[in-house]
Amino acid sequence: MSAQAVPARAGSGASRWLALAILCAGQLMVILDGTIVNVALPSIQESLGFSPSNLGWVVNAYLIPFGGLLLLSGRFGDLFGRKRVFTTGLVVFTLASLLCGLAQNSAMLLVSRFIQGAGGAVTSSVTLAMVVTMFTEPKERAKAIGVYSFVQSAGGTLGLLLGGVLTQTISWHWIFFVNVPIGAVAVFMAQRNLRAEEGAGKGKSTDALGAVLITAALMLAVYTIVEAADYGFGSAHTLGFGLGTLVLLALFVVRQAKAADPLLPPRMFKFRNVSGALGTHTLMISGMFSFQFLAVLYMQKVLGFDQVQTGFGVVPVSLLIGLMSLFLAPRLIAKVGPRPVLLVALVLISGGLALLGQISADGAYLTDVFPATVPLGIGFGLAMPSLAGLAMSGATPQDSGLASGMFNTMQQVGASLGLAVLSTLAASHTSTLLGDGTGRADALTEGYQLAFRVGSCFVLGALVVAATVLRNPPRPGAAPAPRPAAAQPSETDTASA
Repeated sequence: MSAQAVPARAGSGASRWLALAILCAGQLMVILDGTIVNVALPSIQESLGFSPSNLGWVVNAYLIPFGGLLLLSGRFGDLFGRKRVFTTGLVVFTLASLLCGLAQNSAMLLVSRFIQGAGGAVTSSVTLAMVVTMFTEPKERAKAIGVYSFVQSAGGTLGLLLGGVLTQTISWHWIFFVNVPIGAVAVFMAQRNLRAEEGAGKGKSTDALGAVLITAALMLAVYTIVEAADYGFGSAHTLGFGLGTLVLLALFVVRQAKAADPLLPPRMFKFRNVSGALGTHTLMISGMFSFQFLAVLYMQKVLGFDQVQTGFGVVPVSLLIGLMSLFLAPRLIAKVGPRPVLLVALVLISGGLALLGQISADGAYLTDVFPATVPLGIGFGLAMPSLAGLAMSGATPQDSGLASGMFNTMQQVGASLGLAVLSTLAASHTSTLLGDGTGRADALTEGYQLAFRVGSCFVLGALVVAATVLRNPPRPGAAPAPRPAAAQPSETDTASA
């Protein structure tokens, strides 16, 4: 057993669960900051004088480095030690949060948000890898992944609630200041309770050229997607930067085929559970983001909710995600495996989005929004632990940081893609209706309806991929699947310490 495979300081159950709590605290801060700023944007615009066209960069300045650095940071965790990578990212994120809260002008806030996004990526990239290598017993691993998945999936909706409360009761500065004491405690506890490991990079090159190519490609991809909402998907801007992204990715693939120690070993894509889970995750998040973004707009612009009311409007989803991912999902996964649980979950999510496709301009929260929160919360709470387990099931301990970074990268790409496509569809359809003389509330509602229905179709696409590609990992005690001739783990092997 390599040192890399055991992040906790001691092997006792108590130390491992304490380590999990520390990892999840860091991850929660990172996830919260992806959405906590959304409800504070009007206050930030008024305070710092952002123009309407530049205000979106308060979000984009975080998303671009976050999406671009996840893969690289995950690989660095494998090579140089995950505790080192995790704590470094946490320190950068915490200090950048302080700078964001102290920002006195738009330039300072945007620079600080970029640094914050980079720190968040470094922190988040190795968290799942550390979880799966700490917990090797199937039932305990399922519970631990359930806790991690709750943080991942519910953190975004909790951010909307917390952002509304802090902005409305104190000021927008505190959506960033709140990270500082939590981050300081998390860094202190991580230093004391996470075990340092040497990593697998001793004597290996770091593939600097590959690192530059993939980081540039991913950052450019996220930038292209998030800006497509403003420029249009068929614009010269989008097509040009999209082509640039493809060129960088092609150069990266060529580099990985020739490098002695590639940053992204091609073997990672030979495991169907890894590739299938990444594709499923991307499509599911793209669809689910229509709720996290557009349902908030519907509650505010059509139903007339304020910031705090909007935050409480998404609480049922967070509560159901917590109940499912912490209690029910681990039991179901241990009993029938992650694949059947995932398939049922995707049906529920798609159904919940289809319900939102029926919202009305003169509707009410209890009749139009709340009924959809039930299948969405249950489905997402079951889906995330299942997907996380499947995505990591083909990774060896030496590659688990990379698999973790890939999983989080696809989540970020899916969120950016969902935001760009669905918000563009909604805005375009609304503009067309307004031009035809439709009332504002009706036009907005029909735009949101279209986006929710397309989001439901994205999740149906995820269901098709999951049903045709993914396979349950072997049950404990089952005969292992034959290994490929190159002695690499089979696609259905579970990651073990």
